[in-house]
Amino acid sequence: MHLTDQELTNKAQWEDAGIVLPRFDRAAMIAATAAAPTWVHFGAGNIFRAFPAALQQQLLDEGIESKGIIVVEGYDYEIIDRMCLPHDNLSLLVTLKSDGAIEKTVIGSIALALRADSGNAADFGRLKEIFRAPSLQMVSFTITEKGYSLVRSNGEYLPDVAEDFQNGPAAPKSYIGKLAALCYERYRNAAPPLALVSMDNCSHNGTKLYEAVHAFAEQWTQNGLADRGFLAYIEDPSRVSFPWSMIDKITPRPDDSVKAMLEAIGFEDTAGEVTAKNTYVAPFVNAEEAQYLVIEDAFPAGRPALEKAGVIFTTRETVDKVEKMKVCTCLNPLHTALAIFGCLLGYTKISAEMKDADLVKLVEAVGYREGLPVVVDPDIIAPAAFIDEVLKVRVPNPFMPDTPQRIATDTSQKLPIRFGETIKAYLASDTLKVSDLKFIPLVLAGWVRYLLGIDDAGKEFTVSPDPMYDTLAPLLAGVKLGQGGPFHAVLEPILSNEKIFAVNLYEAGLGQTVEDYFAELMAGPGAVRATLHRHLANG
Repeated sequence: MHLTDQELTNKAQWEDAGIVLPRFDRAAMIAATAAAPTWVHFGAGNIFRAFPAALQQQLLDEGIESKGIIVVEGYDYEIIDRMCLPHDNLSLLVTLKSDGAIEKTVIGSIALALRADSGNAADFGRLKEIFRAPSLQMVSFTITEKGYSLVRSNGEYLPDVAEDFQNGPAAPKSYIGKLAALCYERYRNAAPPLALVSMDNCSHNGTKLYEAVHAFAEQWTQNGLADRGFLAYIEDPSRVSFPWSMIDKITPRPDDSVKAMLEAIGFEDTAGEVTAKNTYVAPFVNAEEAQYLVIEDAFPAGRPALEKAGVIFTTRETVDKVEKMKVCTCLNPLHTALAIFGCLLGYTKISAEMKDADLVKLVEAVGYREGLPVVVDPDIIAPAAFIDEVLKVRVPNPFMPDTPQRIATDTSQKLPIRFGETIKAYLASDTLKVSDLKFIPLVLAGWVRYLLGIDDAGKEFTVSPDPMYDTLAPLLAGVKLGQGGPFHAVLEPILSNEKIFAVNLYEAGLGQTVEDYFAELMAGPGAVRATLHRHLANG
């Protein structure tokens, strides 16, 4: 079996393999979308194919919607050339359930795939046509948080951004510059309303997108490169909205065990490829069953009926609460704790860590004992039930091939939100004391220990990519496993850094606690395990 429209006509072979096919007329969907497009999505990666594209497929299957999604790739055009086009914009979603059940579904809701390349006259010209269409209701994004950044770490504009500011919307090179140019095309053609919906996993994502697009509109109007009314168009939420959203669905890189399973049932298009920009792509995507998408209901041009596929539409305030519940308490801090100690203890699968009694006790303590007392309750999702699902269903799922090494990526950027917000909530509380925190400081000490790149057996490992690593590693260069303290002189520059922890840990009253834990973790080989066991047994 190959993933093409022609192969789908032989339905029997797919049914025999237990693969569910689209139930709608795909040719009719593609024609309807071309005539009156309603939804464009930027970012052709795994999360899109496993989640938004699957949501629209459900609506198409049920006859609720008749249009598909136009997917656009603005960073790595090889995804379109090497994956979307050869497979007629089809993909195979493999849903790995915690009970061992596996669902296999061909996702056919993508009507068209385009490159957001201003140098590609055909594709960019077609995108301009689509953005001029009054029928277009929403443009969504899964381009990662980095996709919205216009500046380097030193605050200077990225070269493509600076060049686009000066040259205007005619032939932009930067990602957001291309988006802004397409919005300008819409503005110049009767300025119909539109929702620009970030679905990226970052706080206040709609505001990040707004600020990026607004910067272009402001620069271009100031430089006389765009009509002054364009800035007012972007600034008016009744014309262009930027809803906030919270997305949650684990979609790891396509796994070899899933590949082998598919090949065993006769599915031949399993070969993954790595693009020149180091993007790993495959015709299939594997994902967990659990999923949440909560979106601020601000759509001036209307929207697909995604609530009928399980999406929750609500207020901006509620989206903010859901996001804080997940990121600050109920999921992300637990993932980070498992990532740090999983790397130190030699684990290569997150699910395997949930068979480790010490690590289970650790994340239960971080979540239930220390997080829940200050959790932001969004009312629409119960925080305790959310943690229950995370720790009892989602993370232990042995069929989810996720790794602590992947989750440990960019940890320095995650700590302020995942742990710093809880520390600040304790500091602000009239009833709680920051000195009551025992296990969050242990995780923070574990992270500093992790930065040494030496596991609990004393063997070297590769620290996952992190933008702060080159700054932090030299501070720890003289620290050796088995070396006695004190460590204050080494740790003080790190633990006092508010950019990393959201607070100065010494001023918060936790600096010495972290130092003490770090000294225990550094006692020698086996000290990580011994420290965890000692404190969790007594905790």
